[in-house]
Amino acid sequence: MFKVFIDGSAGTTGLRIREMLGKRADISLITISESARKDVAARKEAINASDVTFLCLPDDAAREAVALVENPHTVVIDASTAHRTAAGWAYGFPELSRVHRAAVAQSKRIANPGCYASGFIALVYPLVRAGIVAPDYPFVCHAVSGYSGAGKKGIAEYEAENRSPVYDTPRLYALSLTHKHLPEMQAVCGLTRTPVFNPYVCDYYCGMTVNVPLFSDLLCKRAGAAEIREILAAHYAGSSFLSVGEEGSGYISANTLNGTNRMQLLVNGGEERILLTARFDNLGKGASGAAIQNMNLALGLDERISL
Repeated sequence: MFKVFIDGSAGTTGLRIREMLGKRADISLITISESARKDVAARKEAINASDVTFLCLPDDAAREAVALVENPHTVVIDASTAHRTAAGWAYGFPELSRVHRAAVAQSKRIANPGCYASGFIALVYPLVRAGIVAPDYPFVCHAVSGYSGAGKKGIAEYEAENRSPVYDTPRLYALSLTHKHLPEMQAVCGLTRTPVFNPYVCDYYCGMTVNVPLFSDLLCKRAGAAEIREILAAHYAGSSFLSVGEEGSGYISANTLNGTNRMQLLVNGGEERILLTARFDNLGKGASGAAIQNMNLALGLDERISL
């Protein structure tokens, strides 16, 4: 029986992790009272009594929680932005390479990827690694997400009875072009030029698409959509959760993988212009599902349990 503590179990990510793990016979959830939720001593005791602690906290609180860890056997999986590019932390996207998978399986410190970053990195990392795209390629990334990614305050605003009409339409944000996911997008893919990233939050609960266009004449090796699709398919061959294809219906909906840990990589376009798309649940492979997958690997279990 593995003991698991979720520090920050009241948020969307923590609630879904709790729901999924609560159904497992091999997991015992460590809980503390609502009144002790911010009590440092109570949290410290729970963290150090656990085999795995999930941090579903703001960045500063996640850093403070890591400082409380004294048990050398406790695995910490941080769902915040705090440690995604930090030294000594495994980046929790095991499908990227054998090295990434081994790091997740062996590490006591695992940084769960950001939701948008997961889609961008899944598309771009294999192409940079294969020498198809240069590290200084001028990437532009367009993405849409359901409002569950906005956190408790954002969810309340979207679900308010007398909300403003502005919530009825897609809303572009991160206008300073300094979105918090950009550092990991750049670092994990080994990019020397920071991408332009323009995300939208939309009036539906969850699900997302992350889209990256490419010009074939700007690639290191000229390739069209079919060739790019083959490269991605070969890279992720045998993956439990990632699949590669193209969209034949003429439309790509963002919410068709909700409730799963799956991610679809779609390559459309032609010989001159190529559109890469990652479609997944921002609360699944983009957050809670990925966290549980990483936990399974860190505990030496089948990564597909609960997923």
